Amino acid sequence: MPRSIETNLTKEDKPVEHSLRPQRLKEYIGQEAIKERLIIQIEAAKARGEALDHVLLYGPPGLGKTTLAGIISNEMGTHIRITSGPAIEKPSEMAAILNSLQEKDMLFIDEIHRLNRQVEEVLYPAMEDFAIDVMIGKDSSSSARSVRLPLPHFTLIGATTRADMLTAPLRDRFGEQFHMEFYTPEELSEVLLFSSKKLDVKIEEDAAFELAKRSRGTPRIANRMLKRVRDYALVRYDGIITKDIAVEAMDLMSIDKLGLDNTDRKILETIIKKFDGGPVGLDTLAAATGEDAGTLEDVYEPYLLKNGLLMRTPKGRVITDLAREHLDMWLT
Repeated sequence: MPRSIETNLTKEDKPVEHSLRPQRLKEYIGQEAIKERLIIQIEAAKARGEALDHVLLYGPPGLGKTTLAGIISNEMGTHIRITSGPAIEKPSEMAAILNSLQEKDMLFIDEIHRLNRQVEEVLYPAMEDFAIDVMIGKDSSSSARSVRLPLPHFTLIGATTRADMLTAPLRDRFGEQFHMEFYTPEELSEVLLFSSKKLDVKIEEDAAFELAKRSRGTPRIANRMLKRVRDYALVRYDGIITKDIAVEAMDLMSIDKLGLDNTDRKILETIIKKFDGGPVGLDTLAAATGEDAGTLEDVYEPYLLKNGLLMRTPKGRVITDLAREHLDMWLT
């Protein structure tokens, strides 16, 4: 059986999050184009008795990249070794991980764009030729030389929120590259109904859809909100989540109809009030809002851009008329 999957979750959410993860492609909601391509690739690899080609998953956080990696392993019937880019500091550490793999095993590297260059170079022959180059004879009595050691045929699954930060040599070695898209409210409503059964929570369909509309197109956020609304319904009502109860709970958490929270609105309001609507550079905006520039770019901006509330221009970020209208409605 595949090894368990760990992600950067809160201590409270870890046990629950595991229970909400689908285990098979037939259970996985959304990303239909990716699923269709994966089914073909997996069935073909199994028919040939070969390891699956290397897979790159990229897109905003919370869309199910880690979950999908586990599902791919389950569908192939192989073990999966899980690590992350920042956790591998030395080429020798990467070599040790690769040497520990068995035939057709999978290696999942989260935040693969954060691998340092020396570690990344170990992957080049490993991905292409299933071998690693090891330097031997470094003592004073002999000159150093490189020896190529064979590796079992394995599958590397890389996940990243910043595909643009991957070097071309690494990116080009992935046989399949999948862009994870934001979910529609209809898809997220299905996710919530699936999760509610796992959590033994009673939720009405229109309540699930209301939560879905405010979940920023992201399953992780949808499941997190479901748990918070579940608590609200249990303490204030009879535990059953209706649409009205869902709206009350969202309002209490200051999550508006577009799914924006206080931080989203602070970003938009800062651009309007301090920079006259923009343009403003990322670092300047980060300093003005007190948020990390990377967090702004990776976590908040994609959703604001997708919904037409923010624009990127060569001179910086610019607010849109739609954002002004939305903020006016929220404040009135």
